[in-house]
Amino acid sequence: MFYFNSTKTEIAIMYHKVKKKVHILLHPELGNTKWDKIINGFIIILIILNVIAVMLETVSWIHEPYFEFFRIFDLVSVIIFTVEYAIRVWSSNHDPRYSHSLHGRLRYMISFEALIDLLAFLPFYIHVIVGLDLRVLRILRLMRFLRLFRLTAYMKSARLVKNVFKSRANDLKLSMVVILFLIIIASCLVYFSEHLVQPEVFSSIPATIWWAIITVTSVGYGDMVPITIWGKLFTSIITLMGLAVFALPAGIITAGFLEETRKLKKSKKLICPHCGKPIDQGNHDDE
Repeated sequence: MFYFNSTKTEIAIMYHKVKKKVHILLHPELGNTKWDKIINGFIIILIILNVIAVMLETVSWIHEPYFEFFRIFDLVSVIIFTVEYAIRVWSSNHDPRYSHSLHGRLRYMISFEALIDLLAFLPFYIHVIVGLDLRVLRILRLMRFLRLFRLTAYMKSARLVKNVFKSRANDLKLSMVVILFLIIIASCLVYFSEHLVQPEVFSSIPATIWWAIITVTSVGYGDMVPITIWGKLFTSIITLMGLAVFALPAGIITAGFLEETRKLKKSKKLICPHCGKPIDQGNHDDE
């Protein structure tokens, strides 16, 4: 009985060790081994090739003669992404956030990263199992572009961008609210200035919102142009305000990048070239 319990314990320990190694391999930010880099590079290349394949399939003189190649490539990619997703779900409860064997995995499966992974290959199975109308199939096939978002899990630069937007989310939301207010106010002012003169062009406030968005974000398309004095005056003020307001998100994002860059520099450890051990930067500075 003791031997059986001992063997069972050893198997459990080995099981958890394998799960930990697999989890680290699928999360490049947690490890820095040769195999981490190989798997990381392979997945990145596969995702990029998938996006290129989706674009090339829209070129008839390329897609038609190589239809079978594109079909097989998509099938192989789906198999790889499916296996990777299954392994990710299996090893996810190594993460303390999803530690429970069942509920933890379910929480992981509804996380944003896991949903992106799922949507990257789910349309293929929906088409194979259900069978779809050609128009619906085209829409679902476009979802393969979601594979591009999976790069955020493998590229440090993509993770940096993600961290910037995550850390500055509240500031960006506030700036978006200010921009939204400006667009609504601009639409109302110009509508009441121009509607009587151009009822077909500025037919309603919702229709004028299109004009406000284009005017605030750029110089306009020219399809809706104020011709009254008040309309031109409001447009001039709104355009100048738009330049100032749209500088807010740019400044917030720039500050976020600088902050994240400083964090990365602080997190890097100095390694002693002689013994290979990390150097305590605090003590080193004091000396």
